[in-house]
Amino acid sequence: MKKLLFASVLMLLAAFNISAQQKHSLSADDLWAMKRIGDADLSPDGKTIAYVVTSYSMDNNKGNSDIWLVDSDGKNARALKNSESNETEPKFLSDGEHIAYVMDDQIRICKLDGSDDKQLSSIYTGASGIVISRDGKKMLFVSSVYPECPDQDCVKQKDEAKKSSKVKAEVFTSLMYRHWDNWRGEKRSHLFIFDTDSKEFSDLTLFSTSDVPPIDLGSANDYNFSPDGSEIAFTMNEDKDLAISTNNDIYLIKLSDIQKSGKTPYKKISISKGNDNQPVYSPDGKYIAYCSMQRAGFEADRQRLMLYDRKSGETKDLTNGFDRSVSKILWSPDSKTIYFNAVNEIYTSIYKLNLSTGKIDLILKEHINDDMMISPDGKKLYFKEQRTDLPTEIFAMNNDGSGLKQLTSTNKDLLDQIQFGSLDTVWYKGDGGQKVQAIVVKPPFFDPEKKYPMIFLIHGGPQGHWEDDFHYRWNLQMFAAPGYVVVAPNPRGSTGYGQKFTDEISKNWGGKPYVDLMNGYDYVLDKYSFVDKKNTFAAGASYGGYMINWIEGHTDRFNALVCHDGVFNFESMYGTTEELWFPEWENGGTPWQNRDLYRKWSPHLFVQNFKTPMLVVHGGMDFRVPEEQAFQLFTSLQRRGIESKFLYFPTETHFVTKPQNARLWWSTVFDWFKQHQKGEEQHGK
Repeated sequence: MKKLLFASVLMLLAAFNISAQQKHSLSADDLWAMKRIGDADLSPDGKTIAYVVTSYSMDNNKGNSDIWLVDSDGKNARALKNSESNETEPKFLSDGEHIAYVMDDQIRICKLDGSDDKQLSSIYTGASGIVISRDGKKMLFVSSVYPECPDQDCVKQKDEAKKSSKVKAEVFTSLMYRHWDNWRGEKRSHLFIFDTDSKEFSDLTLFSTSDVPPIDLGSANDYNFSPDGSEIAFTMNEDKDLAISTNNDIYLIKLSDIQKSGKTPYKKISISKGNDNQPVYSPDGKYIAYCSMQRAGFEADRQRLMLYDRKSGETKDLTNGFDRSVSKILWSPDSKTIYFNAVNEIYTSIYKLNLSTGKIDLILKEHINDDMMISPDGKKLYFKEQRTDLPTEIFAMNNDGSGLKQLTSTNKDLLDQIQFGSLDTVWYKGDGGQKVQAIVVKPPFFDPEKKYPMIFLIHGGPQGHWEDDFHYRWNLQMFAAPGYVVVAPNPRGSTGYGQKFTDEISKNWGGKPYVDLMNGYDYVLDKYSFVDKKNTFAAGASYGGYMINWIEGHTDRFNALVCHDGVFNFESMYGTTEELWFPEWENGGTPWQNRDLYRKWSPHLFVQNFKTPMLVVHGGMDFRVPEEQAFQLFTSLQRRGIESKFLYFPTETHFVTKPQNARLWWSTVFDWFKQHQKGEEQHGK
């Protein structure tokens, strides 16, 4: 009997080994073959979830978005709209039998089986970002128009005149003439209201030179109807100089005051000089909850949860003493509870706030949880979740955090073929003994008896963090896939560890964060015998790219470095970036006000110390960290005689978003690392 049992165990182990051997490491093509879940909406009866699925084609070098449905118990996943056009933004109507969505920049509507499909809007400037009133009779949307134009005909005439003109020039009279990856031009995003019966629409911010939603620091939930449909709350920044302002505010419009041919009056209710956004009405109509930052000019301040009493006009902070930054707000149907999520260490956790007691409970800590929805009876939460070995899927749980269940399995067939590495975290002492957390991902098919090269990753922001997510660019599993141990620390400046921890990078970019990082590097080499100390590499983007440049001038710990869209010269970047509030906050003013600090932490003043081979990567359409930073960096490396390579993407932005460019990015980065490995102990050999 024992022999028979032993033989059975051997057979099971053999079967397991065969299965494991059939799996392969994650590749760039796998990454782009993953289908990506986007916007989701729950039907009024709580029985159906509509969601967007985007698929990418490496051959076509682009993606296509379709709308899917799944029963709220996870059964019967099926495509609702699956064409060569992009169908996005599914929103259930109040009857529960129809879905509105956006295709070709117009609002359409169909039944739940896809039939009776028809176009609702015919708006020259297009419509996006639809929000539907509770009774389904009205919709909000945004569209880009010339502020001086009273109607769509005027916008069309101006567009045609610009197109036919042989003069191609722009005249700027103020800052923020370009933003992120776009030249702003003369148009502004306005908020419109649309009547679903008459098909008439009105520009609610007619003649305004401000954008709705604001150009930055807003949310995906920046305008909403009151439950009775009599009022609209929205987010806008009316400051004259947007380049130095984070002062987004919350405004109210009464539908009875809407003007057809003149500017509709609106009322401001937010009180902070910092960023206020995401106004959400309580279902009983008594309150508006919204997010607010206290400090003007600081984009990474703690985002508080505020409650505005519509009757008294009083506002109070619901999260005083809660040292995390509130993200997405969701009311319970009975208006007694607010659910929200917040970055929490390496996770984005879900919390529950009791309105009567003020008590906040953590109900789901692990992984990345976002875009919550709630059942009509308030007993179930539906949301999107992802982790390092799972792209975003839709999950459900009870409102106390119990009964967690995955509802969709969009990429199951592909994921079953991939061997991922295990994720661990370590805590170590940073500058001044401060506890710092780092993610450690082992390579797939890990063997503790072997030695593996290490990739040390530095995140951007700088007020960001490495998290337990499935990233489609800086994917931790992808870095580990060829046989690397990946170490991703969250040094000073990272979010999810309290506001003081986040604040301690400002005016100190190369100080405490650098010590935190290098202490983590040394800690990992001392702790893990399977890390090959002779073969360590570092890479980072944005602030992470800055730190790569700082490392280049301050240590020779690494075999080779990769700087993606990184800051090199603080002073010159100030004159070419767009959101000036950022460098002014981080450096304590303008260069002429605080030149010593701009120079203290600027990597370009330490070029004389450069010695490590570096790969420089940059996008030509990156207006946040403009391309001139890479030009200066590469020129300096070459003139110093440092082995270096420059990968330049003329049409990419701060990110590499096109499939074939991304494939080249990964192959170039991995070739660079492999080229600079030493000895026989390579890729786990």
